[in-house]
Amino acid sequence: MKKILVGLSGGIDSSVSMMILKNDGWSLQGATYITTEDMSAAEGAKRLCSAEGIPHATIDLRQEFRESIMQYFINEYLAGRTPNPCVMCNPTIKWGSLLKMADEKGCWGIATGHYARICHSEDRYYVRCGADAKKDQSYFLYRLSQEQLSRTIFPLGDMTKQEVRQYALDNGYEEMARMGESQDICFLPDNDYRAFLRLNGCNVPQGTFVDVAGHAIGANEGYPNYTIGQRKGLKVAFGEPRYVVKIDAARNEVTLGLKEDLMADSCIASDVVWQKWEDFEDGATVLAKYRYKTKAVPARLYHTSDGSVETRFSTPADAITPGQSIVWYDGEDVVGGGIIKI
Repeated sequence: MKKILVGLSGGIDSSVSMMILKNDGWSLQGATYITTEDMSAAEGAKRLCSAEGIPHATIDLRQEFRESIMQYFINEYLAGRTPNPCVMCNPTIKWGSLLKMADEKGCWGIATGHYARICHSEDRYYVRCGADAKKDQSYFLYRLSQEQLSRTIFPLGDMTKQEVRQYALDNGYEEMARMGESQDICFLPDNDYRAFLRLNGCNVPQGTFVDVAGHAIGANEGYPNYTIGQRKGLKVAFGEPRYVVKIDAARNEVTLGLKEDLMADSCIASDVVWQKWEDFEDGATVLAKYRYKTKAVPARLYHTSDGSVETRFSTPADAITPGQSIVWYDGEDVVGGGIIKI
């Protein structure tokens, strides 16, 4: 019987993943990593494992998480970019710690509660979109390595959220079935990144709002408080809606423009990771997803002289944001992705 380590967050998705594997006959080891001072997730996971007769271990990653992911988050905003901490955390903190413990506990690999699927063909492992399009998390998983993918199972990949809740009910966990969704970023209370930056010493003074021609049109509250595409919370009034179209950290300057000023025909991505593909020929067609909550759009890929990848969109794309990830798909399959730099 194969033994597998299940990453448990204390929520319904990872808990149901564990139940599915148990009912399928796997030998299980539960594990919860701690990244903040909030111990509720670990305590809940430990209670569940105890009730199911499954051993549970806690991995304390608070210092490592603060020094890497939280500091990266702060540094990106200070550089005038919009970070994506979950994308960076997955291959390093999450998979790194869980696979290390899996080895220590004699497990074949790990399982998590992500809504995605893993496929294997022509000696390549890659992520495929989850069956529930509304919950699909493939975007956040494009940086996982071949080794990590080869030792991972996503039990919820073929399920919808409603089916997951029903599975919990059918197995006698009514309270779990009624759990709400977890917050977007685990270390941000109420998802308030501006408050987090202030608490961590990022007190950038007021700067200047300028229009697309460079003319001063008002005062901003410090450039880290803004992100590309933002319309609400600008605290300046014009005759028509204005959007953040550019952030200049060196000048503490935020450019405001019209909706059409946000449109781009292409973008450049660096720090590229490949999954289904190892490389590509210039002009290769893909579906490109340049933010988690945007729909993937048709595009073509081209090499650049410095090793980055240019994405040329079939129709202009809205609010391309430096620091965010762009992920390329072949249908539902992740072929690769990178960090948008311009």
